Amino acid sequence: MSVEKFELYLKELRSVVKKKGLKYSLQREQILKALFDSSCHLTPEEVHQKVKIINPSIGLATVYRTLSLLEKENLVTSISFGSEGKKYELNRGEHHDHMICIKCGKIIEFFKEELERLQERIAKDNGFKLLSHQLNMYGICKECQREFND
Repeated sequence: MSVEKFELYLKELRSVVKKKGLKYSLQREQILKALFDSSCHLTPEEVHQKVKIINPSIGLATVYRTLSLLEKENLVTSISFGSEGKKYELNRGEHHDHMICIKCGKIIEFFKEELERLQERIAKDNGFKLLSHQLNMYGICKECQREFND
């Protein structure tokens, strides 16, 4: 993704911070950048490790608070792993669903138009006004299945 795209996220972050009456901080920007630069879903600890490379003084609590703020404002989305916590990704505005391996934690993103239409039809058939949805499928990825069968 380009510098111009990241600037749009920064503009949104500045707007959110101003709207909430919060102080704009370089730490929040660095956390957003870590997610922007990532090609996978990250735990708060992984975000912390990435930001710590450029800002050794950042605390894990700051990462958690910032991720919570960004998620509330729809700049990031998360997948919950129950007692194991959440993994976060930048909300790039493109809907997709997830297959999650319960053995290794790998997350595979996918999009199927037929599945989208089916979900919309199910909602309509039940008189339900669908505003948004998230589909997470849990199972065992190919690599872990091979290990299991060996």
